[in-house]
Amino acid sequence: MNTGKPGKITVLIADDEAHIRLLLRKVMESMSCDVVGEASNGRDAVELFRKTRPMITLLDINMPLMTGKEALVEIIKEFPDALVIMLSSLSAMDVVKDCLEIGAANYIRKDTPIAEMKLHIKETWDDVTENRKRPPA
Repeated sequence: MNTGKPGKITVLIADDEAHIRLLLRKVMESMSCDVVGEASNGRDAVELFRKTRPMITLLDINMPLMTGKEALVEIIKEFPDALVIMLSSLSAMDVVKDCLEIGAANYIRKDTPIAEMKLHIKETWDDVTENRKRPPA
């Protein structure tokens, strides 16, 4: 189930800070993506993921009720091919490593300049979708 506009990459944004969600929404919309949901905690992020099945999920590591890492575990357990990009602060780099091992596609530091953030998201999308097209070796 994907509730986005036809032909657009759908995105779920999960961050407990409203100004970060707004910034990320503007970034994704400037990349012609369709934001299909926003969550302010990890529990809501998992539920919204189940409902919308976004093509990309931007998931903050430090959130209330359920951390981003815990939400990632739930999402990857049910949807192993989910493309999740973790959002981190400098202090969360040890958790970022864990998230990449669990199955996150990439991470972006919250202080990354917007142009660089867009590049990371595009490169991650391109890498993941290209790898899915390749036949198994």
